[in-house]
Amino acid sequence: MTDTFRPPAATPLCDQLRQLGEWNSAWDPIYELDPQWTEKFMDMGTLPMRKGVLDPKTVEFLAIAVDASCTHLYAPGVRRHIRKALDLGATREEITAVLQLVSVLGIHSIALGAPMLVDELARERP
Repeated sequence: MTDTFRPPAATPLCDQLRQLGEWNSAWDPIYELDPQWTEKFMDMGTLPMRKGVLDPKTVEFLAIAVDASCTHLYAPGVRRHIRKALDLGATREEITAVLQLVSVLGIHSIALGAPMLVDELARERP
């Protein structure tokens, strides 16, 4: 089976993200495989920011929290969003508070695991 030629689809949002320096090079392989899907994904993922409901500094705080969370741990994003938050007037204390708040996500590991450990230790006892 041969691939049929498809003209490249327009990807204005992806193009704009590149132009603004907001494009993550980790997205390149996904874009190369399916530019239209990537465009739709970026449209969905950036809509809350583009709607302007939240102020830009709050958006950066949320981005820091997502990138610093134990389920994501994306250091380049944390650094980029910290820089943007500082540029928007965020204080050291505000950013520290965001990092402190998101750190409690890890507490669920001990909250889940500790009772299991107690149960297993109880089973070992005669």
